[in-house]
Amino acid sequence: MNSPRPGPDADSGGAETTARRQLSTASPVIGVEDGEEALLSRCLGGDGGAFGQLIDRHQRVLFNVSLRMVGNREDALDITQTVFLKAYENLSSFDRRHKFFSWVYRIMINETLNHLSKARRMEPLDESYQSGARGPDEECSQNRLRESIQAALLELSPDYRQVIVLRHFGQLSYEEMSEALEVPEKTVKSRLHTARQLLGGIFSKHGIVLT
Repeated sequence: MNSPRPGPDADSGGAETTARRQLSTASPVIGVEDGEEALLSRCLGGDGGAFGQLIDRHQRVLFNVSLRMVGNREDALDITQTVFLKAYENLSSFDRRHKFFSWVYRIMINETLNHLSKARRMEPLDESYQSGARGPDEECSQNRLRESIQAALLELSPDYRQVIVLRHFGQLSYEEMSEALEVPEKTVKSRLHTARQLLGGIFSKHGIVLT
């Protein structure tokens, strides 16, 4: 694609501010909608306002998936902001034969996995913990359940963790997952089947009971 990339004088600071501000206000929209091609053309011309509208279309589902993978709201917010900044800076590499959403999703996946690889390893799960049991503090019990599920996800390899999160937390279709991960739908389904089996084994090993 020969469309010009936003120049060095583009207001990247403004884009960063726009990204963070809109993370708390936009409505979830999945996929490419009417008018997105026009927005992309304006973005390539350095229009920060058009970029803000793209954020408005896609930010919430990306944030939610990142949150499920890292388990921390502030980290997920930072990751999502970084993803949109990288997307803005690299618009010239976007192939318009593909969906913008899927392209940004790939960036998000890479950023999230990079964060997890650098993060401090979580403590091993308590073998005796039964997440189905309810203690006197319900909120504490639920928080511990979420932490246990997060730790269990981190025991999966990246390929298997991705498909679990994208399918069950991002609620992507097989077609959307196929495009985002750049693999055939058959591969997506096979990985998801294996990932579910592995995750079930991890839950069983650590005594996690989902009720």
